[in-house]
Amino acid sequence: MVERLSTDLNTSFPGVHGLSAPNLWRMRAFFLAFPPDPVLPQLVAEPPEPTLPQAVALLPWAHHVLLLERVKDTDERAIYAKLAMEQGWSRATLTQQVATGLSKRRGKAITNFARTLPPPQSALAEESLKDPYVFDFLTLAHDAREREVEQGLIEHVQQFLLELGVGFAFVGRQVRVEVDGDDYFLDLLLYHLKLRCFVVVDLKAGAFRPEYAGKMNFYLSAIDDQMRHAQDAPSIGLLLCRSKKQLVVEYALRDVRKPIGVAEWQTRLVASLPKELEGSLPTVEQIEQELRQ
Repeated sequence: MVERLSTDLNTSFPGVHGLSAPNLWRMRAFFLAFPPDPVLPQLVAEPPEPTLPQAVALLPWAHHVLLLERVKDTDERAIYAKLAMEQGWSRATLTQQVATGLSKRRGKAITNFARTLPPPQSALAEESLKDPYVFDFLTLAHDAREREVEQGLIEHVQQFLLELGVGFAFVGRQVRVEVDGDDYFLDLLLYHLKLRCFVVVDLKAGAFRPEYAGKMNFYLSAIDDQMRHAQDAPSIGLLLCRSKKQLVVEYALRDVRKPIGVAEWQTRLVASLPKELEGSLPTVEQIEQELRQ
């Protein structure tokens, strides 16, 4: 029936594109996923917090086709639709975000924001971080040092900011801070336009250690004292580590007074293999060892 309908429509409307049988099936899937809303508003300007019907109305058809084909969960599809509209994602960017599972990583970093920031800002700050961060544009060995990671992020600053999320602006790398005659250098300094605060990023090539929280607390005190303007909110710290243990991070942040978040970073999103394939593929370490020979 759908094949015949497609033929009849193309005959009746010559020159009109998008009436193929596969596209008709997509239209049906779209209707089932987003039934008509009788109170769908006529948008004049982009609202600050768009509803799902508004996001549906404003997204290009190609975006919806991608979501319908690659995101099967209704709630998860709604999240991507709203984010794509809010942040103006191209189809390529939406594809990347779906591929790296953004909806499951948003707001997952371990933080102390609920204790160190006022309620309106704490919730937004929590939502602004993710875990893990996927830097799949980097080509680094597994034992890469912090400076090599930092250099790679700077060389791909556009992709880096895209992975961080909307609102982040790059300020500088190895930013010098002088405290009592001694120089200290921050790996990366950002500014968040929605939170209205500086964000200090400290990169670690290994696992999280409790002493990293104390060092970040020191950095934030210096930034707040020397760079923060009167209208700025308290600066936030983001520790990016190769790995972490949740309880260790929670203990390390428990009595820290500055807002700090801890998340892992990866050069690719690690997906679990079916049981029958586990052990049949070489590990990253084995591949790197072969390349060195």
